[in-house]
Amino acid sequence: MTTDSKEYLLALKVMCLTRPTLLTPQIVSCEPIDLPQKSFEHVLKKDITAVPELPTVGSGQFMLLPQAFRNIYLGETFSSYICVYNNVSHPVHKVRVNAYLQTLSTKINLPIHSDKQAGVTLETNGTLDDIIHHEVKEIGNHVLVCEVMYETPAGLPESFRKFFKFQVVKPLDVQTKFYNAETGEIFLEAQIQNKTTSAICLEKVDLQSSDKYSIVSLNTLPNGDSVFTSKNMLQPNNCCQFLYCIKPNPELSEDIRALQTETGIGKLDIVWRSNLGEKGRLQTSQLQKSNIDYGDLRVSIVEAKSTVRIGEAFNFVLRITNTSERSMDLTLNLNANPKAGSSYAGTTEFNIGNIERGKSKDVDLTVVPTKLGLVTVSNLQLTDLKKTYEFEDFVQVYVVEQDYKEDEFDMDKFVKYCTITA
Repeated sequence: MTTDSKEYLLALKVMCLTRPTLLTPQIVSCEPIDLPQKSFEHVLKKDITAVPELPTVGSGQFMLLPQAFRNIYLGETFSSYICVYNNVSHPVHKVRVNAYLQTLSTKINLPIHSDKQAGVTLETNGTLDDIIHHEVKEIGNHVLVCEVMYETPAGLPESFRKFFKFQVVKPLDVQTKFYNAETGEIFLEAQIQNKTTSAICLEKVDLQSSDKYSIVSLNTLPNGDSVFTSKNMLQPNNCCQFLYCIKPNPELSEDIRALQTETGIGKLDIVWRSNLGEKGRLQTSQLQKSNIDYGDLRVSIVEAKSTVRIGEAFNFVLRITNTSERSMDLTLNLNANPKAGSSYAGTTEFNIGNIERGKSKDVDLTVVPTKLGLVTVSNLQLTDLKKTYEFEDFVQVYVVEQDYKEDEFDMDKFVKYCTITA
């Protein structure tokens, strides 16, 4: 706070409104025969948490009123009580108060006495007070500026200002990781770390998508319950991870070029509460995914079964997308016979035809699994002119016996199949 030495007719008091903090008393004890004897007891009775006429070994927590102007966390609501007091022996006329917050980049006017902008008259010992609230959205130094204006007995305008400086610090550290799938889906892992000095409860963590994507939260169990406990409590410096699946909208997924250039996927909206119920909110900036390099061709599975019986044909639909800068005349070759120990049989070779740049074409393919367990289809070759593109492990199917019934799942057989495949 800064002031000048000039005396004014009015006095200004500004107090930050904060909740008390929890304080744990010290517990130290010893036997009477020990060397310190009652020295510890005398020291502990002078502690701020000591209660007269009660033992000093009681555990628990006390509420400690703020002893100084504390830091404000980003996303919290800054509250302050502003009081103007008439400390002279005569009335003071046309008293008005203005308040604003000055940050490193902006000036924010705060609403105060909106119904008294014309000014009021303060009698001796009279006060003009109000409470201001503002949700802080910027990290760094903040200055609360309060300006008091009034009229002197001679009818001259007079004013003075006081400045109150405080720091806004980051309460949470948010780190994100993106995982790109060949199907166009994006998986986002968000790690949230508590950077405050006390425990907080994460009340809400949502990913708000842009209009180009849709979001599926992977933080719930199949029955709808959260994967976390009922209260997502985070102790200081502890972390919590959240997972989301981000799917491009149909019009975006069909346009391969737009899919590569549309990097903004949404914002994380986080709401938390302190150990005494104070609410805070933090919203990240637009999250940017990395571009996927598909090369000249992209191969994805449009339709495929997850389970087939051994010896039966396994049909699947392959989508081939031309991501190059030119049109391509492609020939497809899927040949499993030359591979020793191949788990499927079937040879396919035909001309796909011309695919314009940025366009796709669906192709029906068939193989016959020859082994039980998890079968991976690979060794797909696409040839354009004299250049050949190879794709490995692009589709998998689980092969079961002929007498397998879908409504009867045998764990022993499942383990046996996995062992055979391995």
